[in-house]
Amino acid sequence: MSGNRGVVYIEQGKVEVHSIPFPKLETPNGKKIGHGVILRVISTNICGSDQHMVRGRTTAPAGLVLGHEITGEVIELGADVETLQKGDLVSVPFNVACGRCRTCKEQHTGVCLTVNPSRAGGAYGYVDMGGWVGGQAEYVMVPYADFNLLRFPDKDQAMSKIKDLTCLSDILPTGFHGAVSAGVGPGTTVYIAGAGPVGLAAAASARLLGAAVVIVGDVNPARLQHARKVGFETVDLSLDATLSEQIEQILGTPEVDCAVDCVGFEARGHGHEGSRAEAPATVLNSLMEVTRAAGRIGIPGLYVTEDPGAVDAAAKRGSLSVRLGLGWAKSHSFFTGQTPVMKYNRQLMQAILWDRINIAEIVGVQLITLDEAPSGYAQFDAGTPKKFVIDPHNLLKKAA
Repeated sequence: MSGNRGVVYIEQGKVEVHSIPFPKLETPNGKKIGHGVILRVISTNICGSDQHMVRGRTTAPAGLVLGHEITGEVIELGADVETLQKGDLVSVPFNVACGRCRTCKEQHTGVCLTVNPSRAGGAYGYVDMGGWVGGQAEYVMVPYADFNLLRFPDKDQAMSKIKDLTCLSDILPTGFHGAVSAGVGPGTTVYIAGAGPVGLAAAASARLLGAAVVIVGDVNPARLQHARKVGFETVDLSLDATLSEQIEQILGTPEVDCAVDCVGFEARGHGHEGSRAEAPATVLNSLMEVTRAAGRIGIPGLYVTEDPGAVDAAAKRGSLSVRLGLGWAKSHSFFTGQTPVMKYNRQLMQAILWDRINIAEIVGVQLITLDEAPSGYAQFDAGTPKKFVIDPHNLLKKAA
C-alpha cells in the first residue's frame, strides 16, 4: 500500500486535493519511531482553526497538509505499541503529546514539551505546531499511540454514532473545556460568543453541565437561526442594541454568571456598522462587560502570536487593546490556551454512546467526500451553519 491523498494549503483562499506520501513511522525530522501507528482515516473534519490559515491569517507555508480532527482505523502498528491492535477504531486528539514530559503528566497535553522544537504544544497539520502531517487525508501517522489514542469499545456501535464521535477529536472537548473553565454548572446563566461549531459545542456542553439558560451570540443570521433551532437563546450582534441590553431582555439582568469566547482573534465589532469591521479585542472586552463580578471567562477561541492580515501593527504581533482594568475591577478569572483533549474525551465519548448529547445535530454535521473538501472550505468560510466532515473512503456514507 503506497497511495495517499490529502487536502493541501496552496495560497491565501485556496486549498486543493493532492497526492501526498503514504505515512511512515517516523517523526517530522525523519527519526524512525516504534511508538506510532498508521491509520486509515475514517472521518476528518474541517475546523475554524484551519480557516485562519487558509485565509492567510497565519504564517502557514504553501504545501502544508491540513487537518487535525481525525478518527481512524489502525492498519499498522509500531513495534513498541502495546495497547492497540489492527482494526481498532480510534479518536485522535488534535494535540500531539508524548505522555512523558511534565506537562503531559499533569494532563496539560495541549502544551507538551517534547513534540515541537519551537514552542510548547504540537498538533497535526497546523502552522508552527511541530511539522506533524495533517489528517485531511486517506491515511495518517499518529505518534505515541498508546498514550494519545482513544479506542472505541465497540466498533459497530461506534460506526452507528460516528457523526457524533468524530467531534471528539477537537470541537466537543474544546467547547466543553471552555464551559468547564468558565465555571458552568447547574443553574448557571451562560453567554457563548460565536455560533460556529465550537460555539455550539460549548453551548451543548453548558447544557450538559446543567446550565439554566444558554445564550449564543453572533452576527451571522443563518448561524443564529440554527442555534435557535437546536434550543438555545440567541442575541444578534449586528443590531444596534448592545449585548448587555439584549441579555437583559432575555434574563431580566444585563449580566451572566459565565462566558465563553468561541470566536478568537478574527472577531468583528458589534452593532449595525461595527459588525462589518474587524475588531480583534471586541469579544474579550464584551465578555468582561456582561460577566458578573467574580465570574469566570473561558477562552478556547484561537489567538495567535503572529497575524500577517491583522488590522494594525500591534495586532500583527498578537497585541490587542484588551480592557484588563475592567476584568481586574470585576475580579474576573480568565482561562486560555489549547484544549487538553484527553482530559475530557473519554467522558464525552460515554455521553455520546449513552445518548446524553446529540452533538452532530447541534453543530450541523454534513458529510462530504475528500474531493469536495475545497468546496467545504469555501462554504464554511462563507458562514454556512454546518460542520463539514470529510469521508475519505466513503465509509460513513455506507454506514449511514
